[in-house]
Amino acid sequence: MCAMNALPAGHTARPPRPDDAELILGLVHAYTTAVIGFADYTLDDMRDELTRPGFDLERDAWLVLDAAGAPVGYATANGKSGSDEVDVDVVSADPVIADWLFTRVLDRARELGRAGGHEKVVVDQGVYRDDTALRERVAALGFEAATTFHRMRIDHVGEVPPPAPVPGLVLRQGLDEEVRRTAHEVRNASFAGHFGFVPKTYQEWHEQLDRKSTFDWSGLWLAELDGRPAGFMECTDQFADENRGYVGHLGVLPAARGRGVAKHLLGQAFHLDAAAGRVGTVLHVDSNNPTPALGLYESVGMRPVLVIDVWRGRFA
Repeated sequence: MCAMNALPAGHTARPPRPDDAELILGLVHAYTTAVIGFADYTLDDMRDELTRPGFDLERDAWLVLDAAGAPVGYATANGKSGSDEVDVDVVSADPVIADWLFTRVLDRARELGRAGGHEKVVVDQGVYRDDTALRERVAALGFEAATTFHRMRIDHVGEVPPPAPVPGLVLRQGLDEEVRRTAHEVRNASFAGHFGFVPKTYQEWHEQLDRKSTFDWSGLWLAELDGRPAGFMECTDQFADENRGYVGHLGVLPAARGRGVAKHLLGQAFHLDAAAGRVGTVLHVDSNNPTPALGLYESVGMRPVLVIDVWRGRFA
């Protein structure tokens, strides 16, 4: 791909603004509907994306408009706490515009890597399994398939009872700072070694969740086993448009694995979602997770409903 590639005649590009959320959402909905058959994003998601902490709209995002002012391309580059990893996302059905956007996000990824003191940068792009065009484009750029995430779902019919007690296991809600700080420590420790995970400071993690429109602290749960921290779960309203709950993150410390902590936390999420009148619960799981998470979720009745591959490239 040539660094001098140009946009089609009459097209312009600018940084997006927070008030562009609905405009960009229309582009994303058209793209995802064409690829997977439904609109896989919400206005809350888009608003949160454009206002999240540490995200510099002037440098980390691009919006391409055609001659009539309609959005035809959108892309972002997201650094991870000064690490050598950067997540990028390019959305455009036009291959010329997609190539132009990839030039920008990869250049920005290199800048973010250098700012963190890294000579090379690791760049990840999520690709729906059915998105043949994007898969071919990232492969041509030197990306390789690195892992696969499954969107899992369970449907609720009627009441779902609370999970059966586990000896020595207690759940605490994230309504006070002590619980939040402990849950943050459990998060960093339980996800160590997972694909794409970069630990956040307490302040980074807290601000990110606190500003998320689909989250409140009653959705954070800390599991204690025999009086010691064992696991945590973050539940959000990210899939409220489908009237389903969402388990954003669930982790168990290595020493507590195999004792029913994760199943109990999931059971709590299912019970609360059903009690709130929701028709199901959703989560995402990495099929290459170092823990047998995919099998765990299937064992409690969840099933895969969407496949998203992550393609990874390494750039100097």
